[in-house]
Amino acid sequence: MKISGNTVLITGGATGIGYSMAKAFLEAGNEVIICGRRQGRLDEARTKHPRLHVKKCDVTLDAERRSLLDFVKADFKRLNVFVNNAGIQRDIDLTQGDKELSSGESEIKVNLEAPVFLAALFIPLLKENNNSYIINVSSGLGFVPIARMPLYCATKAAMHSFSLSLRRQLQETGIRVIEVIPPAVDSELNPEGRANRNMKSTGVGSDEFVSAVIKDLREDKPEIGFGFTNDLMNASREELDRRFTMMNGG
Repeated sequence: MKISGNTVLITGGATGIGYSMAKAFLEAGNEVIICGRRQGRLDEARTKHPRLHVKKCDVTLDAERRSLLDFVKADFKRLNVFVNNAGIQRDIDLTQGDKELSSGESEIKVNLEAPVFLAALFIPLLKENNNSYIINVSSGLGFVPIARMPLYCATKAAMHSFSLSLRRQLQETGIRVIEVIPPAVDSELNPEGRANRNMKSTGVGSDEFVSAVIKDLREDKPEIGFGFTNDLMNASREELDRRFTMMNGG
């Protein structure tokens, strides 16, 4: 991947991995647009990095997804890198029936439905431009789930599967599909669950992670891991089962 001279759109780009990616792409000499649901956080990001373009968008809503597309087509017709990054994570106890499923945001809508529909919406525009990429951010937990976060892990496993299929479908279009597979990253993901477990730091810093991702993007790797997620990409079923047992308390 050519790291400079691109026009890049990052969903969930005001915080965490998305924000670190936005900074890295800006520093490499790209035009960068970020979107998110919280105007305040978008404004904070733009204050720190005035060259950022921002667009308020709730990616779970069809009308707002289409408004995002219209915004990009109007002002950023050269878009050639689309990063599906927005996501949420929740602890959900299914022994309580559907109580916790309906008491908060839907991980299925945010983590799976939104990126699938966004990819479909932006493919025609990406096809018009050279060196186009769709970058899907999944998770190591899509390979080895933690049971207390069943829907998050399931949606990330689905994003891995979706990326494989999308890559095959788009192979003759010139659009490359890259899956980025983070380990635990220190971010604002799942603040309630982390607070309940008294977790002060949750993993590698997002800037450190993204620095490694940018290096691998230069090499056009179709799947990009970091640390133990590099092992998961090629692990045997036996090894995945062993890790599942270890990660879920034996």
